[in-house]
Amino acid sequence: MTGVYLFFIMIASMKDLHFLRLWDIYNGLLTNTQREITDLYYNCDLSLAEIAEEKGCSRQSVSECLATCRKQFEEYEERLHFLRILTEASLNASFLATDIERTAEAFPEEYRKKITEILQRDYSQEIASAIEKNKDTLL
Repeated sequence: MTGVYLFFIMIASMKDLHFLRLWDIYNGLLTNTQREITDLYYNCDLSLAEIAEEKGCSRQSVSECLATCRKQFEEYEERLHFLRILTEASLNASFLATDIERTAEAFPEEYRKKITEILQRDYSQEIASAIEKNKDTLL
């Protein structure tokens, strides 16, 4: 394979990744048919022909559905900025954790160990519990 060909494959993969991130956020705003088609294409890795056969429609209609959904997701993101907000929050948490780890290097071993434990701890159960407990005010 040539370098140019690999470059275009990489760009296509990055676009798919971007779309998948948008899909994770906004798929609830699609119709059931749109959601099924996009799920089959991006999450189940089916081809246009395979989806068309399964859905009983043409490859062209599957292609048009995917293009429409991409456009819708970009419009949703342009207005709502949820992906940007989530990306910024994730990067902020990552930078914060990195700064804490670097700062902890100057501490005695027992403190470094405790800080590392805190940074690596999975808080998902506490988060789920807090959301459930306060869902009327948080959501």
